[in-house]
Amino acid sequence: MADTAKRIVGPIALTTTAATTLYTVPASTTTILRSVHVNNESAATATFTLSIGADAAGKRLWSAHDIPTKSSFDWSGFIVMTAAEIIQASAGSATALTLTISGVEVA
Repeated sequence: MADTAKRIVGPIALTTTAATTLYTVPASTTTILRSVHVNNESAATATFTLSIGADAAGKRLWSAHDIPTKSSFDWSGFIVMTAAEIIQASAGSATALTLTISGVEVA
C-alpha cells in the first residue's frame, strides 16, 4: 500500500451552492482527513458547512459555523473516508471564504 500525503481540496473559494462536491475518494483508496483550514477575508462574519457524504443532517462536520471577519478556522485530527465517499461544502456568503483540506490517500 502506498501512502500519499496531499492537499485534497483547494485553496478554493466556497460558494453558496448547497451540496457542492469538492472531493471524491478514488476507487480502491482510503483517505484520511488530517487538516481543514477556512479563511475569511471579507469585512463580515461568514459561515460554512462541511459534510462527509451528501449534505444532510447527520453528515455535517460543521453546520453554518461562524468565522469572524479577517480571521480563520483551523481543525486537525483524523477522519477516515472510504472509496467513493465525498466531501461537500458551502458558504453562507459567496466568495467570502477560502477552503483548504489536506490528508493522506492510502491505495
